[in-house]
Amino acid sequence: MQRIDKNNYYLDIAETVLERGTCIRRNYGAIIVKNDQIVSTGYVGAPRGRQNCIDIGKCIRESMGIKRGERYEMCRSVHAEANAIIHASRNDMIGSTLYLAGKDARTGEYVENANACSMCKRMIINSGITTVIIRNDKTKYTSISVSDWIDNDESILGVMGY
Repeated sequence: MQRIDKNNYYLDIAETVLERGTCIRRNYGAIIVKNDQIVSTGYVGAPRGRQNCIDIGKCIRESMGIKRGERYEMCRSVHAEANAIIHASRNDMIGSTLYLAGKDARTGEYVENANACSMCKRMIINSGITTVIIRNDKTKYTSISVSDWIDNDESILGVMGY
């Protein structure tokens, strides 16, 4: 048996975490890793005590025709990245890596061109995470240096989406 590389190992764990997601559109799983230790995990879901989209059978963003990557303030859910950050101490996140895997809730296919939304990018920047690794398919991934999000601030230009 051939041993998988470390990035795909952690992405496989993030992919397992996404199976707890409650979005009817897309589910993501995130894990934060520092010094080869998992610091925190998170998946997409409504805030504690509120009904999930899968429970009410409706996505507000979808019913309003909102495009992917835009108007996330309308989303009922807390994103996977945000949930992972909420559950970790900043000290544990400084210099860490966030692994992110996303699948379409209806088809089970990997989300094409997956990325953190603008709100999650800001949280990732402030958390001290230095690298984000995003699954493209079962073995391929994209590695992003968080400093690139700082240097190339799309919010100044009003760029939305992915």
